[in-house]
Amino acid sequence: MERKTERNLPPKGGKTTVSNVLIVEDSAIFRTLLKETLQSRFPSMEIFEAADGEEAMQRILSHPPDLIFMDIKLPGESGLELTAKIKAKYPDVIVIILTSYDTIEYRDAAAQAKANYFLSKGSSSKESILALVESALVGNEPSL
Repeated sequence: MERKTERNLPPKGGKTTVSNVLIVEDSAIFRTLLKETLQSRFPSMEIFEAADGEEAMQRILSHPPDLIFMDIKLPGESGLELTAKIKAKYPDVIVIILTSYDTIEYRDAAAQAKANYFLSKGSSSKESILALVESALVGNEPSL
């Protein structure tokens, strides 16, 4: 049985552009690397960062994102709980779970939280992340 790198749950609305992205990740180094990767391909994107759920909710209120990269393990509230809360209030926001914990249980929990995509940090290259973002922007199946 072939194992996919990501779980694709098609985004609603078929957005073709993203102006605001929020990276919710407790590792400052990983946030910086992901931000630089995104800016290299999407220079007009506004990218905001948050280290935990409380900061993420403040960023969402001040700069509503079109796309969120969400880590599962965060201080305080988990990324899965935060994703469910965000999707309940903002169902059109595209959420990409990006985590080191690539297990079927986490994939299922991400789907239950209504995340749009699930991507493993350990098996994802910069190009695969960028390809996933491009696919998410146009509402296509990721080509990873």
